[in-house]
Amino acid sequence: MSYNWDNVISKKSRRWLMPLAVACLALLNAPLALAQAGQAAPVVKAFTPFKVIGNIYYVGDTNECVYLITTPAGHILLDTGYAETVPIVKAGVEKLGFRMQDIKIMISGHAHSDHVAGHALVKQMTGAQVMAMTEDVPALRDMKPGGKEHPIDKVLHDGEEVTLGGTTLVAHLTPGHTRGCTTWTMKAQEGGRTYDVMFGCSLRPTGVLTPALVDEFTRSFKLVHALPCDVQLGDHGAQYNMQEKYAKLQKGGPNPFIDPATCTLEADIQEAMFRAMLVEQKKPAQP
Repeated sequence: MSYNWDNVISKKSRRWLMPLAVACLALLNAPLALAQAGQAAPVVKAFTPFKVIGNIYYVGDTNECVYLITTPAGHILLDTGYAETVPIVKAGVEKLGFRMQDIKIMISGHAHSDHVAGHALVKQMTGAQVMAMTEDVPALRDMKPGGKEHPIDKVLHDGEEVTLGGTTLVAHLTPGHTRGCTTWTMKAQEGGRTYDVMFGCSLRPTGVLTPALVDEFTRSFKLVHALPCDVQLGDHGAQYNMQEKYAKLQKGGPNPFIDPATCTLEADIQEAMFRAMLVEQKKPAQP
């Protein structure tokens, strides 16, 4: 689906949307910025681990999403959260009846510490092979949580597949939020049917939109809208109403995570904010 953003974002809407976008970005970035600057320890709160669909399980906290993808040959962990999140991940994995030492591969959505700072600790616990998109490698190398080097065992490229025990995930480069922001897709089976699952990477700008960033985001929005999707997941629960859907899941009935109609909702919202910011940024400086 294509959009005429000049119509979607009217002149009247821009007056309130841009300040709102800036305020939202500041609120979202503040905890991470403080933690990275050493001014505050990250605050993590446990969330009940649960089966999302097929062989995909949620083992993250209330904000930073972490997914366990199980296979007969061992498991894949998508993101780890902060180092402080790792005990929550471990407890969740074990509560679901699996073992941390059976995690064979670690992958990630993007190189921000709230999603990958725990990689070194999980690597130490499991010996799992850590894989990362090549464009994010420099940022990952700069991260040394607790003085530990960020492990990278294999560098991935756009379109590359990661396969274990009959499960294949495909890495799609969707840059903007970071240079190597990666949207992952895979197939999941449930109730005799096969579903397309998309683990979305954030499409939120983190600063001034340079021409290079505009090109990256434009490419990423187009790609995400084109990917097949029945189940949209993400790196933060709010991106796909995780807690609300989890509550519905507990009541029985159809799996609320199977929701093709909302697969691009987060991308639509972020693109609207992106376009509003771009329009605002192009305005002449006030004297």
